Amino acid sequence: MLNMLVRSMVTTRASPIVLACRKESVVSSVRGGVGMLTLNRPKALNALNLEMIQTLTPILKEWETGKDGVQMVVIKGEGGKAFCAGGDIRAITEVPGGDMQKQFFVEEYQLDHLVGSLAIPYVAIMNGIAMGGGVGISVNGKFRVATEKTVFAMPETGIGLVPDVGGGFFLPRMTGQLGMFLGLTGHRLKGWDCLHAGVATHGVRGDMVDKMVEELVSMGTGAGEEDVKNVLDQFMAEEVKEHTFSLARHMEEINRIFSGDTVEMIVERLKSEESEFSLKALKTMEAASPTSLKVAHRQIKEGGKMATLRDVLKMEYRLVTRCCKDKDFYEGVRAALIDRDNKPVWVPDKVEGVTMDKVDWYFSNLGEEELYLE
Repeated sequence: MLNMLVRSMVTTRASPIVLACRKESVVSSVRGGVGMLTLNRPKALNALNLEMIQTLTPILKEWETGKDGVQMVVIKGEGGKAFCAGGDIRAITEVPGGDMQKQFFVEEYQLDHLVGSLAIPYVAIMNGIAMGGGVGISVNGKFRVATEKTVFAMPETGIGLVPDVGGGFFLPRMTGQLGMFLGLTGHRLKGWDCLHAGVATHGVRGDMVDKMVEELVSMGTGAGEEDVKNVLDQFMAEEVKEHTFSLARHMEEINRIFSGDTVEMIVERLKSEESEFSLKALKTMEAASPTSLKVAHRQIKEGGKMATLRDVLKMEYRLVTRCCKDKDFYEGVRAALIDRDNKPVWVPDKVEGVTMDKVDWYFSNLGEEELYLE
């Protein structure tokens, strides 16, 4: 049962009225025309659970209509270590095929779509870890602010899942084959690399974030998307502009290898390359679920051809539904989060053993269980 909602009104110098709403896992307030959201599970690295999703969605829907004078949204994570480290995977897998499992993914994807289509400016401050479910409520938004502490990754293939929450939309839209590389290997991008990769739209030093937010609050009524962009532009750190993307020297290799038409082709190219970079990527892929790799490869390919985030999320809902009906997702969570032996037994255990019929099944229509998006 959701915690009781407590409302209080206080005054501050920055804004005459602050309307605050608190639930244990999410704190919201309105300052001037800015709706502030704080993910408040720092001990769990702000991992997204169903309560948080069911709190965020109605708030965003109300604010989108202008309720409480809100004209933009700023979302951040509590604790300094993470924006949001992902979805609460252990809870999702506790009862295979249960109603909570289905409900979580349905409502998570509906929230991701809302973030991606919100009619007012949405600013995600991606300080610390931003992975999995945390990416869905940040990268799908209009403005994404990275700091020097940001750590982005989509490591889902390592637990028998796929890089979902819109990954099929934003990954193939990155430069060259960078998105395919990130989606299949779960490679981590840190700090200003996130801006160069297109994960973030802006890079702001952590010690300047509060001042940036105050500037957004002080804009007053009538501020629009361009006004928000101008403020964020003003706070772009000089070191961001001078930063060299850590993968820049590997991009030719990434583009050549990860353009392969099949996962098998990518693996063979990695083996023949024999560079330290390629061998590391190969080792990561060999540890991942072969089924997840094949499904993710097709997901990213097909997502690049789709026109909207809505279309991609509907596809990805099919994929995670099939993951929940297959074996590898539960085995991956067991090995990584429950027994922590890091020795998953994948079925099948080689990419060559994953048939086209099985991959087709993942992408097949769910009939009455298809995802509904407003």
